[in-house]
Formats: sequence, structure tokens, C-alpha cells
Amino acid sequence: MPKTPHGAGDQPGQPPDGAAKHPGADESASARARDATRDPTRGRAVAERKKKYLVAPRALPAAAGFLAPQALLQPLSLSSVQQALQGLGDIDIVDTVGVQSGLGASSIGGQAEGVIVARMTDQKAGELHQRGQGRLIVERDQHLQLLDPMLRRPDLVSSLTPYSGPVVEVAVAVLGKDGAPLADAEVSLFGGLLPSTGVTGPDGAARLRLYGDDTHTISGLYVKPRADYWSYYQRDPEISLDEPNMVMLRALSDLPSLQTLPRQATLGWGARAMRLDQVPQPFRGQGVKIAVIDSGVAVTHGNLNRIRAGFDVINKAVDRNTWNTDTLGHGSHCAGVIAAADPSWGIRGFAPDAEIHVCKLFPGGQISQLIDALEYCIEHQIDVVNLSLGGSGPSEALERQILRARQAGVACIAAAGNSGGAVQYPAASPHVLAVAAIGKIDEFPPDSYHAETIGADVDQQGFFTARFSCAGPQVDVCAPGVAVVSSVPPNNFAAWDGTSMAAPHVTGLAALVLAHRPEFQGMLGARAPERVERLFQVLRLSARPVTLAEPARIGYGMPDALVALGLSMVPGQQAGQWQVPVPGYGLVPGMIPGMTGGAIDSGIRYPAGYAAQQAAGMPGFPFGLGVAGLRPNGW
Repeated sequence: MPKTPHGAGDQPGQPPDGAAKHPGADESASARARDATRDPTRGRAVAERKKKYLVAPRALPAAAGFLAPQALLQPLSLSSVQQALQGLGDIDIVDTVGVQSGLGASSIGGQAEGVIVARMTDQKAGELHQRGQGRLIVERDQHLQLLDPMLRRPDLVSSLTPYSGPVVEVAVAVLGKDGAPLADAEVSLFGGLLPSTGVTGPDGAARLRLYGDDTHTISGLYVKPRADYWSYYQRDPEISLDEPNMVMLRALSDLPSLQTLPRQATLGWGARAMRLDQVPQPFRGQGVKIAVIDSGVAVTHGNLNRIRAGFDVINKAVDRNTWNTDTLGHGSHCAGVIAAADPSWGIRGFAPDAEIHVCKLFPGGQISQLIDALEYCIEHQIDVVNLSLGGSGPSEALERQILRARQAGVACIAAAGNSGGAVQYPAASPHVLAVAAIGKIDEFPPDSYHAETIGADVDQQGFFTARFSCAGPQVDVCAPGVAVVSSVPPNNFAAWDGTSMAAPHVTGLAALVLAHRPEFQGMLGARAPERVERLFQVLRLSARPVTLAEPARIGYGMPDALVALGLSMVPGQQAGQWQVPVPGYGLVPGMIPGMTGGAIDSGIRYPAGYAAQQAAGMPGFPFGLGVAGLRPNGW
């Protein structure tokens, strides 16, 4: 696993990864700690540690009349902020991101660019924010998370562990094709005083500890294979304490629609649901650049070995070129949905001839590194970015970079999130396309864990919204995100769930639209914000409603590849029938048939000051500007 360079995390005072340690260092530290407890006058006083913060000048629009006139007339520059930080003391500057290499601070829309990453205490950050008087962004550098492709474990699991009482061992044997033992499968028991989790060894057996001797308290048995097999879930299992409990897993190819996997190139159910199987063969995404900001991509995989470009953001101080290893498998899975390329083997992606760029951000990615990755996308003129990730909350510094990317013609497509709650950030940004997840009955075995994702809104075609998928007015579209089969390291396949899997379906289709829809070869050929907005419009308006859920869960619905490419109308719909309102900002005259001006009244009502902020090149965003919510209000 590539090492995170020193200074990249939130743990100061540790030697750089890979640095030599004295053989007795840990023992000496323990001895010193023991000595300190004997003599309280020795040792170091406990104090707050420094954390990474993002600091940047904030360019505020002239409409913000509550600011002092000098604040508007004298905007801060990135260099002046850096000099001020160096002069304050007790602040360590780690990096500067969001600035093109060798070009210094840049600007789009009159907005100063670049973000300083610095270590400081919370107290120092508060003082700095107060000194800035509204002209500085000062925010914690959040850790990001890949949106876990598996559904949360069953609810109502107790975390209490008995102090005493009987403890027994439960053996579970996991077998695959022809009864062969399967190693490295995750096995979990739920219910009562559980969960208890183990991993199968070379013999296919996992041994789990059970508190108490009553197996009737067990409410679920879950088995998750590493690759090539379907998961397994049994409610209220009959568990034996006297002999191994055997679980036979089904191979992915046991499903009729995947029976040729991997011998022949196979379309996943999601691609077929979006009618990729009816798209003419020459439509393969030629000439479009796609960035996958994720955990890297395993180029050892037969479907991914054509990928040649990338940037290891978390390891850039040591080696930028280690993007081609993926210890988590998440990035490889997403890349396979987008662009799996072998014409005769494995899974076929949406845009196999697109140029894929890999920005490795995990494990350990933070907001500052995502800003850096988006800067790479701007520099390399990326057309579409896949963001199957999320943070704990919004970030003004990241929002500014997302807006900057959009103004440079980079379209960001983000997973809505898997918590089942409100849409997570950055999918909640008004400048990205947010994708929720749906599933389809009969596209996975009924005894697999995928069945636990089925919502209560199954329609006549078998489509349902995934229980884990986040919902809210920010959702633009939905896409297949349950039992999605794609590539995982080193050269295998796995069926995963998550909005992480839904977003790549839309990213791949977006690449096809840019490559093959005529208007993007003409007046919208140049990278610009109007191009991004029109792309999002096309994807929204190509969608058809699926499931019985409300728009907060599915947005406009599931995009249709033939409609998006201009080869067909929405199935069952007549010309002119589509009446769903679309945002009007950023449009150019003639972009949509029947549009008479530079914008249309979409029925969406923006917050006060939004138009002025847009005119000034600023995002409508709530940080200190008196604007509530991440999206235009009035849905």
C-alpha cells in the first residue's frame, strides 16, 4: 500500500512513513511514560494538537453591502495571506493547492484562486478567522470517505459485551463452485449481543464467538465474498454449535444474464436498463476525457489495462505515479462501469474508447487533496469527473474549486450518498449532478444480501429505490446501484451496492453524449460552463421515471442512453410531452428548442442575492453570506 507522505494526515509529531525507528523505541516510550507517572514533574504538558486547516482569500460580491468599504476595495491575495500566516507564528504551512503549476494564483470570474493548507490549533484558527473580518476562508480540512458499496448492517444490534457467562464458538464453512472452500470471505452473525464477525481462512472456515449458548437470539447470517460470487444473507438462521454450518455461495455467472461472464464481454443489468445495448457500436466515447477520483485503478485487470494516465494525490510528495494500484477495489469497480474496454472478455463499460485519468485519493483523502485532484482535472482539460465519495459536511473551499472546474468546462457527477438520509456533500452542491441509486428485482439471487436493499416502491417493471440511497431536492437523476457487477483487483469481478456504483453509469453516459451528440461537436464543443449545464440538461431530460418513489428519491428518473444521444424519444412519450422544469441559469440562446431568450423560467426560485453572486462568479453558498441551503430554494 502506498504510504501517505509526512504532513498529509492529521497526526503531527510522528516520523514520516518509512522512516527508521530505533528497535527499542516503543519500549523506551513506555518506560518514559511509566517514569513520568512516578514523577509528575517530568514529561510534557498535555495541550491541543495542531490540525490541518484550509485558508484562502474570499472574494465577496459587491452586493454584500454589510461589509466595510475597504474590505471590498482591497481584496486579499494568496501571497499576502501566506506571508501573514508565516508572520503569525505557531502555524505550519503544509501545501498550496488549487493553483496551476508554475502559474501562481489564478482567477476565474474575478475570484482569486488557490488554497493554503496549514497546521494550527482550533484556537489559532478561530483567531485567524476573526482577524480576516470576513475576507478569509478558514475551515478544517475534512477527511473524505468512499461511499461504502455495501448496505449498513442490520439495525438494533447491541454493542454490550457481557462481563461473564457462557461463550461458545460457531464455525461457518463457506464453499464455492464444486464445493471448493472459499478463503477471505467475511462472515457475520447478527442479533442478541452480537454482531460477531470473522474472515474465512484457506480451509473456507470462519470461527465466531457467540456470547451465551442460545442460538435463537441470532437474527441474521451474512457472508460477503471477496470476488466472483454473490453474497448470502439468511434471516433467523438455524445455527449449530456442534458442527460447522455450511454456506454454499452462487457464482456470479449462475445468474442467467451473466452466464457468459467472464468468457465474453457482458453488459451489466444497469447498462441494459439504460438501453446501452441498443446504442450503435461505433458510439464508444472517443475523444472524451474522464477522471475517476477514487482509490486508484488496478491496471492488472484485463478490463482496465488500457488506462495510461493518472495522479496519486495522497502520495504526490513521494511518487505521483502510484495511481495504478488499488488496495480497496472501489476505484477499479467504478472505472469498470465507466470504461471497461476488453471487447471479448469481462464486463463492457459505457465508454470503452474514452481517455481515462485516475486521481488516487484513498485511503486517507481529505478536502485539500480533492481540491488538488480537481486542479489536475482543470489542467488536463478533463470533460467529466466521477465523484463516488463524500464528506461529513460542506466546504466553502471545495465548493469554490467545484465552481471553478465547472467554469472551465469540467462536469462533476457525484454519488448522492448511502446513509439513507439527506444528500451528502459534494453531491449537495448546486454545481454537480447528483445521482441516487435504484435496483431491479430478479437481477440478483433472492438469498443474497442485495435483497435487503429493496424498498417498498417496486414498480411494474421491478425497479425500486435502494433503501440506503440518500434523498432530497438535490437529487438530479437515479441510476442502477444495486448488485452492480464490475471489475475488482487483481483480475476479478464483484457485485456491489451503492450510489458509488450508480454515479459511474451516468458518468459513462455523459461521456457518450459529449462524444457523439452533434451539438457538442458544434457550438458547445468548447469547454465552458454552458457546455456543462447543457450536458446536465440532456441527462435530466433523457430520464424516465422509474419506481413508485417521489422525485426527492429519484430526481428526474433514470437517464436513457438512446434519448440522451438524440437517437430516440423517452419510451412511451410524445414529442413536447416532457414538462419537467429545468434550471435556466447558464443557458445560451437556441440551446433548447423553443427557448426564446438566454434563460427559461424553470419555476425554481433562487435565494436572495443568488443572481448577484452568479454574476460576480461566486457560488450561492451559505458560508457567512446569509444564504440558507446548498441548493436553490423553492422546490
